[in-house]
Amino acid sequence: MDFLISVFKILDLQMTRPEPYGWFHIMWLALTVVGTVLLCKWVGKGKGEEKGALVRRIVLVTAVICALLELYKQIVFTFELNDGTLTGDYQWYAFPFQFCSMPMLAGVLTGFFKRGRVHRGLMAFLASYSIFAGFIVMLMPTTVFVGTIGVNIETMFCHASMIPVGVMLLHSGYVAPDHSAVFKAMPVFGTAVALACIMNEIAHASGLLATEEFNMFYVSPYCAPSLPVYSSVQAVVPYPLSLIIYVVGFSLAAYIMVLIYMVCHRIAKRVKAKRTV
Repeated sequence: MDFLISVFKILDLQMTRPEPYGWFHIMWLALTVVGTVLLCKWVGKGKGEEKGALVRRIVLVTAVICALLELYKQIVFTFELNDGTLTGDYQWYAFPFQFCSMPMLAGVLTGFFKRGRVHRGLMAFLASYSIFAGFIVMLMPTTVFVGTIGVNIETMFCHASMIPVGVMLLHSGYVAPDHSAVFKAMPVFGTAVALACIMNEIAHASGLLATEEFNMFYVSPYCAPSLPVYSSVQAVVPYPLSLIIYVVGFSLAAYIMVLIYMVCHRIAKRVKAKRTV
């Protein structure tokens, strides 16, 4: 037990809670930009099936790292050291099935589904919805920082990695950077939202909400609205309609991410063409 307590103390090392656009956040923003450039250059050197294999390997390895970091976070959130005694109490609010958890889950699943429609849908999700998930958190990390060093590293790595991995998929052509990308990804997102709704209903029916917070994808009609922007809609619009707005809104945001890449890619091609003239 003494060994476990010593290990937990290391896992639970504390730091001053980072502030948005403080040194810790800015460092990860810089790492995101550098990582995106390096990853795109790396896969850009590959050709044919070798290139495809490299892309799949990068996606899977990144997802596995995120899964291991998520496991670490679950341990830190579940256990607590009180007067030299390690006690456990699972925090249901941190159950890993939120919108920002989906890139990790989708990335792991790409290792099980080779080729085919499911594989293409998962990769398209990572190249559209996932970029939006990472972008919005890296832009506004108002609620993700805590006082634990490891958890802050986990949340930054997992959210920041969504951007370079998604851009890499578009840049490599593994996911065609066109208007069809989001349509291929929609079934994945729709399935995830449906599962989140089922989980929220089970939590309500089981009585879990009487003592715990459980709000997957932050769309539960039984919990107070808390998702930025969407909470304003959820507070005044009937549940079925607000859920439709949620799906349409997030899909539109994912589509905009792909459009931004398409525009940037065309501009880069024109600049390169002018330089070669």
